[in-house]
Amino acid sequence: MAAENPRPRARLTTVRARTTVAATIVVGVALVVTAVSLVMFLRFSLVERVDDIARVRAHDVATLARQGTLPTELAVEGDDGSIAQVVDGAGRVVAATAGLQRDQSLARFRPPGAGSEVRTVDGLPFGEAGSYRVIALPTATPEGPVTVYVAASLSPVDDVVDVLQGALATGAPLLLALVAVTTWTVAGRTLRPVDAIRAEVADISERSLDRRVSVPATDDEISRLAGTMNMMLDRLDAAAERQRRFVADASHELQTPLAAARTDLEVALAHPDRTRWNETAADLLAANRRMERLVRDLLFLARADAGVPRPPARPVDLDDIVLAEAARIRGGGHLRVDTGAVSAAAVDGRRDDLTRAVRNLFDNAEHHASSLIRVELGSDDRRVTLIVHDDGPGIPPADRKRVFERFTRLDDDRSRRTGGTGLGLAIAREIIDAHGGSIDVEDAPRGARFVIRLPAR
Repeated sequence: MAAENPRPRARLTTVRARTTVAATIVVGVALVVTAVSLVMFLRFSLVERVDDIARVRAHDVATLARQGTLPTELAVEGDDGSIAQVVDGAGRVVAATAGLQRDQSLARFRPPGAGSEVRTVDGLPFGEAGSYRVIALPTATPEGPVTVYVAASLSPVDDVVDVLQGALATGAPLLLALVAVTTWTVAGRTLRPVDAIRAEVADISERSLDRRVSVPATDDEISRLAGTMNMMLDRLDAAAERQRRFVADASHELQTPLAAARTDLEVALAHPDRTRWNETAADLLAANRRMERLVRDLLFLARADAGVPRPPARPVDLDDIVLAEAARIRGGGHLRVDTGAVSAAAVDGRRDDLTRAVRNLFDNAEHHASSLIRVELGSDDRRVTLIVHDDGPGIPPADRKRVFERFTRLDDDRSRRTGGTGLGLAIAREIIDAHGGSIDVEDAPRGARFVIRLPAR
């Protein structure tokens, strides 16, 4: 039983519950403010109307007094329940409403000036209990100054206000309950697709990344959330597929030189008298070097994918790197390297990484060039541009993006023992991207033209 107690409390923290509570509180506060304002306004309006009626009667009585035609008994006018008295300067009642006692004044206050004065009094010396609005109006008569008092009961006002307050006290809770139920229902229906999306995503694992969540046909925030979730799953699926392909390709690339080396050793050991050990050693050394380079490339890409922090950027003379790599290619003796268009260019970066990127670009050009590699390097105020152009067969436009993908070979039919691993250009792109630059394959009359652009120092 104890394990079930937290669940109701937990439901109060849901978006549905918070939305319902917030809406109910807001509407409740608005209702209280509106109800209080309405009651105050209604009472003020009714009391003002009572004052207007009493003031009109007071002026009528005052007119009679000024004309000297004031009767001893004042008639009861209308059904407002007001009563009137006329009191002289000595405090004697000169005239009063019929049936009203004449031995005591309605009120004892007098206006300080010639204008009227209105006061609320609780109870009169005679008559029914309750609140009254009493108007005092001074005037002159042929016998001397008098004060006209008119008292109007506030009981009708109180009755109307009580009815309104009762209606509000009954209707406001019902309205709040209706708001709470409506908000709870609407929020539940609105958030039901979100809960369905959550349940679907919870069932998706690394083995079922091809699954997608259902997109509601509502064209609202919920459908856009589902669409965004599916796009995220697309990216995760693509990343997982790239990872699986990377592992498979890396395993195959590592297996190939190992299998070739083992085959060479088995043949040599099976026929030691006919084996040319120098050639066998040279082949094994070449396979070892290729495997060593592949391992270095794989480690570099693994660190790049893992986001391992790299050393801070420092000033690098890119022309020194380019000229050194050009000299290395020339040392092979089978290609010409034209560096006549190489000028000084400085960038901020990591020298080892930039050297690796330039070397991979030169190695690619060396592998495909027929006789010539042309290199251009220049800079302006904003960027440094390096161009490596070989006179080989070139790259078809459809493959110019694909060559920068990992383990991509456009000449898949060549021997893996003599060809590259398909990682050189991918590593070059990783390095250039990390330095805030770009690497592209552009059109050329003949051969492949690789262009690197980096921010100038």
